Amino acid sequence: MKNVERASATRARLIAVARPMFGGLGYAGTATEAVLREAGVARGALYHHFADKAALFEAVCLAVCEDIVPAVDEAAAARRDPLDALVHGSIRWIEKTSEPEARRILMIDAPTVLGWERWQALDDRLSQASLAEGMKAAIAAGAIRFDCRLELAVAMMNGALNALALRVNAPEAPVPPREWRRAVRALWAAHAV
Repeated sequence: MKNVERASATRARLIAVARPMFGGLGYAGTATEAVLREAGVARGALYHHFADKAALFEAVCLAVCEDIVPAVDEAAAARRDPLDALVHGSIRWIEKTSEPEARRILMIDAPTVLGWERWQALDDRLSQASLAEGMKAAIAAGAIRFDCRLELAVAMMNGALNALALRVNAPEAPVPPREWRRAVRALWAAHAV
């Protein structure tokens, strides 16, 4: 195996090992030593690929998003009506981001660990970009309307969906699927033309 391939495999192994740890124990509860031990690599290998534990966590966030966004896009693409596409894409987003691992990594720990600006940049690049495309299509088709710039409308809808995703599987008061799906439909219906 060439050095480049070995390095790529080590990086992928660190992310794969850290992901369920961050998802189950949280960022604070995941010890770097435990990740190294489970991955079977030395500390130097970790720092060769990542500046620190937070950088590893960011790579895990990206991996989680890269699993979620295609599923959301697929759910939306399966619908011909642009408003229906937004509703079904939003439902899939909430389903995926409210799963325990994704919820813990992306919705609970990421804003704190990465800091607001880096978390927002990740969210903008991945989930908001997809949402913006769907909203542009729905606006162009005359299915929805916002009396503000698209950028602000996307930020508001994304924020509402993220807030709902946090509530869906909240240990203290989970929201039943039928209820939160109705809320998603109502959110988009409020902007339907």
